[in-house]
Amino acid sequence: MISVRALGAADYVDWRPLWDGYCAFYRARVPELATAATWAAAIDPDKPIWGRVACLDDGKLAGFSLSVVHPTTWKSEPSCYLEDLFVVQEARGMGIGRALIEDLLTLTQKRGYSRLYWHTHADNAAARRLYDRYGQADGFVRYQLEL
Repeated sequence: MISVRALGAADYVDWRPLWDGYCAFYRARVPELATAATWAAAIDPDKPIWGRVACLDDGKLAGFSLSVVHPTTWKSEPSCYLEDLFVVQEARGMGIGRALIEDLLTLTQKRGYSRLYWHTHADNAAARRLYDRYGQADGFVRYQLEL
């Protein structure tokens, strides 16, 4: 059984290794200050970042998602951008990624948002097998400038 719930302040010790694993997977060097700010925002209900965790029967965290709610220019309702989703290696294939996405779909629909969207690396075949169940990649190419 997998349960999904809001990330809470007491989860830091269990969440942090997942975050570090996620950053390592993408070979990202996230400054400690950015990690601290992400954590603080993800557990603050007044911030537009949603932190969600997937737990196994024993209560152990097996995955997380971080999403950003924002206004959009093409709709009157906000959008939800699933920025980060990670499942620990030993729990992959158990439906945790799907549970996290289904949780976000339920939340975005319940709150009347216009869309839920995300992106991943083109070569992330495992994630794309899951994501393709929800729809096809839209063909947009992302450009990013580091400032």
